[in-house]
Amino acid sequence: MYKRKKNEIPRIAVPMEELEKLLERALQAPLDQEGYAKLKASLETLGYLMQLVENKDTTIHRLRQILFGSSTEKTSRVLPAEDAAAGNPTVNQKTPKEKASGEKSKGHGRNGAEAYSGAEKVQVAHESLKPGDHCPHCQKGKVYHQAQPGVLVRVVGQAALKATVYELEKLRCNLCTDVFTAEPPTGVGPEKYDETSASMIALLKYGSGLPFHRLERLQGCLGIPLPAATQWEIVKEITGVLKPAYQELIREAAQGEVVHNDDTTMKILTMMPARGPTEECAEEESERTGVFTSGIVSTREGRRIALFFTGRKHAGENLAEVLSKRASELGPPIQMCDALSRNPPKEFQVILANCIAHARRKFVEVAENFPEECRYVLEQLREVYKNDALAREQGMSPEQRLHFHQVMSAPRMKDLETWFKKQFAERKVEPNSGLGEAILYMQKYWDKLTLFLRQAGAPLDNTVVERTLKMAILHRKNAMFYKTQNGADVGDLFMSLIYTCQLCGANPFDYLTELQRHRRELFKNPSDWMPWNYTNRLERSSAHAAGTN
Repeated sequence: MYKRKKNEIPRIAVPMEELEKLLERALQAPLDQEGYAKLKASLETLGYLMQLVENKDTTIHRLRQILFGSSTEKTSRVLPAEDAAAGNPTVNQKTPKEKASGEKSKGHGRNGAEAYSGAEKVQVAHESLKPGDHCPHCQKGKVYHQAQPGVLVRVVGQAALKATVYELEKLRCNLCTDVFTAEPPTGVGPEKYDETSASMIALLKYGSGLPFHRLERLQGCLGIPLPAATQWEIVKEITGVLKPAYQELIREAAQGEVVHNDDTTMKILTMMPARGPTEECAEEESERTGVFTSGIVSTREGRRIALFFTGRKHAGENLAEVLSKRASELGPPIQMCDALSRNPPKEFQVILANCIAHARRKFVEVAENFPEECRYVLEQLREVYKNDALAREQGMSPEQRLHFHQVMSAPRMKDLETWFKKQFAERKVEPNSGLGEAILYMQKYWDKLTLFLRQAGAPLDNTVVERTLKMAILHRKNAMFYKTQNGADVGDLFMSLIYTCQLCGANPFDYLTELQRHRRELFKNPSDWMPWNYTNRLERSSAHAAGTN
């Protein structure tokens, strides 16, 4: 899918009729600021398109993707159906498949009460009956308790952070002038902002991409002031409390059987070059000028751990730091990444696999120019992905999945490899064409692309870490940048904890709150306070407290 470059012109909608009116107005009088901005954007767009057209690698299909975006890379969308391509007028591509009567589209419908796992639950007894009473209708039978209660779900709106003002009564002696103030209610802590407020701010900022200043405006509109500077002080303060959990998360990730990694660009203001004669770069000069956020997803015993690292280092260097904590008795892990040379760790041995989705995308990009050839490749890979989905649905072990792919997918990949060789041997494809480059890419990395046929547990692609990096990209789109390296480190910590909770099915708000409330236990034994097992630790603590009492 096309990704906007850092210097790409942002899109604005300006109809042609409006541009013509702007030109007429320019003949009569100077343009206002809005008209000038639209005319300037139109000229910049024209220049940008000229640059794209001059680039020999830009195809019409690619240009359409750049201008209008690409919503999907599914084979059915990339290429028309074979009957339609052959000119069969009876095939209508826009006609949806008929569904059986009563069948609903996937993803549609209301959420059931069980979906509201974080909702407050209120038990409501019958206003006039209790188990054992006579039936008010027939007067003969007796009513009994039903295992499944009736359910009502009611959702109310409120501020992201609520505030309660306790007005403590004061009494003053008219003789000695001593003042007597009422004690706060039980449960009211000494701090103005409790653990839940810190968790909510962190979750909104680093989990949902809501910048501090937007939350400040939202809270101000609702009459509960929360300055951006205060929000930063709150999250910065609890970083020290949560750091043992983050470090333990890194140690656990280092022991994984499979690790995925990739990176995306990021901005840290103090690490950017000076933008004017009066500005200076706060960082000492470095050979590298880029700043990146690396995403690492490690799979261990069926659990996934997400880690984020922001700075000058590439994904492979950050992965090397993680693997430095790997137990010496463990063998090399499987590493899944794209074919960039900066992704593998230089200091550690790994079993390297490359992403089939990246290789497939190269055929998607030239499908309009080579429809039949690309159709063959995409359909072969589609069957491989179907096999992998079937193995996942049936809950196969890594060894069973390997054997299944060797039986079902290996013949297809062998046919594909033979077909690639045949295209060049019979001079059907020019090596320097778009299709030729796509084939050469797959041939160059064939062993790494087909590791799933030889190594148990090897994944097909790197999409899991690409989805993970969307959290960092969301932050980049909304907050634009980090101010300092320290701010980036704070963001990495919270994103790692929050997204690991999401991968493990844990509630990130509850998790962050409990870590703060049990900071002493966390420092003593952080391995008991991971997103996948902290509830067990809470249950043991509750049982111990109940036994003591």
